[in-house]
Amino acid sequence: MTVDIMGRTVFYIDTDPTNSGGKPTVLFLHGWAAPAATYRLLLDHLSGYCRVVAPDLPGFGGSAEPESPWCVDDYVDWTVAFAEALSLTDVVLMNHSFGGRISIKLLARRPLPFGVRKAVFIDAAGILPKRTLSYYAKVYSYKAMKRLFPGWAKRRQGKTGSADYRNASPLMRQTMVRCINEDLTGLLADNPVSTLLIWGEKDTATPVGDGRKMESLIPDAGLVVLPGAGHFSFAEQWGQCRRVLDVFLMPKE
Repeated sequence: MTVDIMGRTVFYIDTDPTNSGGKPTVLFLHGWAAPAATYRLLLDHLSGYCRVVAPDLPGFGGSAEPESPWCVDDYVDWTVAFAEALSLTDVVLMNHSFGGRISIKLLARRPLPFGVRKAVFIDAAGILPKRTLSYYAKVYSYKAMKRLFPGWAKRRQGKTGSADYRNASPLMRQTMVRCINEDLTGLLADNPVSTLLIWGEKDTATPVGDGRKMESLIPDAGLVVLPGAGHFSFAEQWGQCRRVLDVFLMPKE
């Protein structure tokens, strides 16, 4: 399905557009370079008792890139506009990875034009990692070389950094840098809703220590660690993840 948001066509999945049964609505925000269709296992299961709405965020999947590099607040503004365009008034906010950054800022915003019942964070981003001396040495060495040898730096562009960074367009690389360098730890205490945290024990992209920190700072939060799982923990330990989600989200009779 598509909708026009801020002058751009956006692709999204909606498992029950009319929601004739009055089921709870899950608004799902995906991870970096992992558009909504990546999460079909999760979305299809939740559709059994929820309406699931999952947009491709600008710059990913079927949604065009923004005109200029965005920060997290820009994605929050866009998410609010998307929810309003679909007349979402009351949602369960769910995310994975990069979607966690948007959710943290969204839940700290007052007032919101729609209600949030609960939240589910899966291997969520938002806590700035501790940087080692070797990291800073590498960064500043590159910056120095860039000033001294701009031709060399141009040839190196797109050949360093993470796979997500290398595979992104120049504009989305700038967006990525702006977003990941923002530490959202201080906003976690402003989350007003009951929050389920699901984490992979072996996650190296957003380590399980981030989940423990979020659990300690969000006023009403509980953490479930999925043994042996990595950054896409919901898929690697689907059976356990599914049971935990059902207990937290399934409407009580």
